[in-house]
Amino acid sequence: MDGIADYGFLREVGRGPQGRVYLARRPERLGPGDEWVAVKVLDATASEETFEVVAAELQCFAAVDGEDLVALHEAGLVGPRVYYVLAHHPMGSLEHPAHPLNRQARLEAVARAARAAHRLHEAGIVHRAIKPANVLLAGTGAVLAEPGVAHLLQPGITTTGTHPLGGSTTLELTDPAVVRGAPAGRASDIWALGVTLHLALTGTGLFPSMMSADPMVAVRMYLRSTPEPDPDLGAAERAVVLRALQPDPAARYRTAADLADALDQLAPAAGGHVH
Repeated sequence: MDGIADYGFLREVGRGPQGRVYLARRPERLGPGDEWVAVKVLDATASEETFEVVAAELQCFAAVDGEDLVALHEAGLVGPRVYYVLAHHPMGSLEHPAHPLNRQARLEAVARAARAAHRLHEAGIVHRAIKPANVLLAGTGAVLAEPGVAHLLQPGITTTGTHPLGGSTTLELTDPAVVRGAPAGRASDIWALGVTLHLALTGTGLFPSMMSADPMVAVRMYLRSTPEPDPDLGAAERAVVLRALQPDPAARYRTAADLADALDQLAPAAGGHVH
């Protein structure tokens, strides 16, 4: 794809289950700002009515204040294709950082993502797409990318697939309760933060037995399995991960901010250890 609306694409900079992300020059009509922006084009097609639902969700996100949330500039519909425009973060993400990160930086990035998630929760927004690729690195440490909106375009779809960080599946980023049909909420985002923390620190998933399973088999295995943290995790790190992944949502951290507080206590101890 060469471009959309008045955005000419320089190159593709990312892709995921919802769509592709392109680097584009910022048009003058957006006003002053960074020279480049990121344009996400969703794979699913939409009617004008569906787009209005997506745009309303993104507008609610854009209205939440905080430097730990990615800046959203606008959303649009060209034919049946939905796109939206975000601040570009050239430092990459926890999944693909532009430069090596030490352990403390990884802990601090997940803590910032957790505080951002809490800010969204307090505004009545569930993120639904917390993962290392959506924790974007910035001069302030990190920002959390925009919430997932695929469920608004294709309700009921559960995405599975191989995760680039070491064979884990994107399935494990989804709270088992949600897989069973429960609504997403604070607790499911806290689950995803726990998995994101483990992936950021170890590069591996918590359910290694699912690595080569057929997607439908993987779902059945997932719902019968318990998380297996990497043995190289420190005791305190392991405790944080396992509390975020408690089978009973009520036994997890009460809020994402509580999880962030626990990570803040871990970060100084991590010092400059490079992972």
